[in-house]
Amino acid sequence: MFYKPEDGHGLPHNPFNALITPRPIAWISTQDADGLRNLAPYSFFNGTAYVPPQVMFATTGAKPDQDGTKDTLANIRATGVFCINVVEETMRDAMNISTTGFDRDVDEFERAGLEAAQCETIDCPRLVGAPASLECRVTEIIKIKGEFNHVVHGEVVGIHLRDDCLKDGIFDITTFRPLARLGYRDYSVVDNTFTLARPDD
Repeated sequence: MFYKPEDGHGLPHNPFNALITPRPIAWISTQDADGLRNLAPYSFFNGTAYVPPQVMFATTGAKPDQDGTKDTLANIRATGVFCINVVEETMRDAMNISTTGFDRDVDEFERAGLEAAQCETIDCPRLVGAPASLECRVTEIIKIKGEFNHVVHGEVVGIHLRDDCLKDGIFDITTFRPLARLGYRDYSVVDNTFTLARPDD
């Protein structure tokens, strides 16, 4: 099969997301200028550099009560900061609740029964109990092709690691089974790993 996206795929559901898998999930916590908290997952997300550590995520939609965007991007524009929380398997139902398009004045932490704490280096909430949380300052927001599409880049200025996830000095993802996004409404967990030495190691 071959198709041009501009012509359509002819399938019951768009296969594009299923081609780029698994994708890590950034459970992004923000707050607006008045301190109202927001928590939402984004799977167009990754790290972009080691030194200094940097990340990116993309937002591709809009809400009626925001001006051509979603709460997360609106809050980041207002404050210049955000926190990325790593999602573990046991948090999947709470994460799913936070995908709901609530009104901008709804606190997803409260709706999902989650506890928030203040970040150390930025004025932003983080998720208590997350395996890891990355405190980020925006470096740039790029408008990309498409009506509501934006890419947000940030520098990681503080990192929280949950103690039980550290084994012999290694952040061991098998201790919490990170949740990954697949295509459609499908997810997976990482529950095993293997090591490959590079030829030039």
